[in-house]
Amino acid sequence: MPLNIVLYEPEIPQNTGNIARTCVITNSILHIIGPMGFSLDEKQVKRAGLDYWDLLDLRYYDNYQAFIKANPDALIYYCETRTKNIYSDVTYPDNCYIMFGKETTGIPKEILEENIETCIRIPMLINEKARSLNLSNTVAIAVYEVLRQWSFPGMV
Repeated sequence: MPLNIVLYEPEIPQNTGNIARTCVITNSILHIIGPMGFSLDEKQVKRAGLDYWDLLDLRYYDNYQAFIKANPDALIYYCETRTKNIYSDVTYPDNCYIMFGKETTGIPKEILEENIETCIRIPMLINEKARSLNLSNTVAIAVYEVLRQWSFPGMV
């Protein structure tokens, strides 16, 4: 019953490294939808992920359509800043997926509009200068809410 974390076209290597580390320590699968704004071989990615990379269940897809084709029955929650469903009000089923958009633009509007019923958000103050939380922090908040609901399986 692993949790599936999906990064849509990530742009900042340190965020992806931190998220990879979170996935390892929570037994979550990391799905990356390309293209990425960096290489997984970059020093910043490796440093942020520490020496956990060989422990990570990582799956890469060239684009969103390839991800959907490879995971046809996936129940996906789309985490975005401007939607009505609050992440902690959702009951997450086993083996669900939570998708996070690229740091600068989020998840494309057309994907969100096609999946409005499974869009979620983390409440925050938003204005012209403060638009969102850091991606790796957002992922950690969502991951631990799902794991809390699942009674932290296998964790001490």
